[in-house]
Amino acid sequence: MKKLLLILLCSLLPLFAQTITHLRIEGAIGPASSAYVKSAFDYAQQNGSSTVVISLNTPGGLSSSMRVIIQEILNSPLPIIIYVSPQGAQAASAGTYILYASHIAAMAPGTNLGAATPVSMISPSNNEQNLSSLAMEKKVLNDSTAYIISLAQLRERNITWAVEAVKEGKSTSAQDALRYGVIDLIVSSEKELFEKLEGREVQISDKHVTLSFKGAEHLYYEPDWKNRFLSIITNPNIAYILLMLGVYGIFFELMSPGSIYPGIIGLISGVLALYALNLLPFSFAGLLLIVIGLALMITEVFVSGFGIFGIAGTVSFALGSILLFDAKTLGEGVSLPLIIAFCISSLAFFILLLRFVFSSRSAKIVSGTEEMISMPAEVIEKDGEFYRVRCHGEIWKATSDTELHSGDTAYVDSISNLTLNLRSNP
Repeated sequence: MKKLLLILLCSLLPLFAQTITHLRIEGAIGPASSAYVKSAFDYAQQNGSSTVVISLNTPGGLSSSMRVIIQEILNSPLPIIIYVSPQGAQAASAGTYILYASHIAAMAPGTNLGAATPVSMISPSNNEQNLSSLAMEKKVLNDSTAYIISLAQLRERNITWAVEAVKEGKSTSAQDALRYGVIDLIVSSEKELFEKLEGREVQISDKHVTLSFKGAEHLYYEPDWKNRFLSIITNPNIAYILLMLGVYGIFFELMSPGSIYPGIIGLISGVLALYALNLLPFSFAGLLLIVIGLALMITEVFVSGFGIFGIAGTVSFALGSILLFDAKTLGEGVSLPLIIAFCISSLAFFILLLRFVFSSRSAKIVSGTEEMISMPAEVIEKDGEFYRVRCHGEIWKATSDTELHSGDTAYVDSISNLTLNLRSNP
């Protein structure tokens, strides 16, 4: 009986074992990042985790996605530890706000954070802006400042430095961040992180929770296929490639109806590109410049402009590609080598392909009945009102306005109802 109870107790121990959920935010903050954090927090609660540890390395990203992540952190019933790692990583822009929202903020040596100024405030100079845009930028700046102050007050972190990070774009190293009271500790590894946090108390809502990691099971949450797919298509480079494939595929299908594959690929790529553009902030001016560029390249084929339309189209296409996504807003933009490659390939595509199509349309017909016009026909015999002639290696019924005799050679003038109309001269 004792043995049975011991076995039962051993089998039940895992149910009461403490678990820690780990997740990693790498790269620009976007819709995929916020969806990943939400699903990871749900996973942590379902598995009875006592703590969530987020390894962070980001250049920044979308404010909307950042706020979703912060809301998840602030409303989480579990302690959230943000660890900026590995060495050389950063928590810039949106990452700074996320770090301020955490219950425990830690950084690895050689990391940095800051530069949390809203992107619109680092744009053109004041002389180039009207009063309306200046007022809007001031509102954005004030809102961002108030937001990070509220996070600093909630977590009892340095308010002065937080304001400087937003208003002046200030950045700092891990050592200075610890000295200024921006973060809680500097550790070289997660093992050291857990050792230093063992027994520390954190406040969650109106209660204090003591952190304990001894004997805990570590669960590493990986994004599912939906999140990976969302992460891929919301990458500015991938969204740009999908947009170009959509344009090329649909255009090629319109040029050669029935090709099927280009149309299907173009349609699917176009839908995915539109979905990505719906999630990402993009410039309508950039998209319009791309369309104008493609139109000018097509015009170069129809109109002999001595290359002017082609050059103008390439320039417009390149400018539109650069302006389509703002790297400061998204944390990353479209790669310049990728833009150059598409500019060259687009110009070559429209000039070579369209000229080939038009030259093929104007080429002489080499098959079918139309090809027999002006071909010689040898008269075999007259049969009533018609002649029997040999043309193109076949026997045809023919008519002629002039009298023909057996053995004469005439020439096909036209064809009507499988009857050749002949003329005497070539």
